[in-house]
Amino acid sequence: MLPPTTPLIVATAILLAVPALSFKTGLEDGLICNVCVGTHPGCGETGFDYRWYWGKMCPRYNDKCVKLIEKKGAEVMVTRDCLSNLEAFRTDIPADKYEGCRSASKDVKLGQHVFNKIEELDVYRNHYDNTTYCFCDFDHWCNGGNHMLGTGWVVVGFAIFLAILH
Repeated sequence: MLPPTTPLIVATAILLAVPALSFKTGLEDGLICNVCVGTHPGCGETGFDYRWYWGKMCPRYNDKCVKLIEKKGAEVMVTRDCLSNLEAFRTDIPADKYEGCRSASKDVKLGQHVFNKIEELDVYRNHYDNTTYCFCDFDHWCNGGNHMLGTGWVVVGFAIFLAILH
């Protein structure tokens, strides 16, 4: 016969274990990237809200985080994901995947034997005027917002710290 508090202890252990498995500390054995699409709230080009998106572990070893920016006039669509997830369905990923931003490559064979009159399907991927890929792999969550803004605050904070020491 189990004591009457046993179900309560088991339920408490389960409730505490589930959030602990999904919490990311940044010490995991892989790269953690922000994963979202610009149609989701808090996932704009400049207005990224990290509280909505905790990040996901990239599935491949030596993976990269990608911020894909597609523009047509004033319309901007931002996609943040791991490179291995985007390689499955994007054919315009640039060959140079080193740290930084590059324009998309042109796939001349895309939609070559397709004679489709429905423009909304975008089989040639020419809806957006400007497509830019930004790659990063040196930090967790590096495909978030504006990196220069964060770097500027670090420099200002370090300068204030040095001024206090002297």
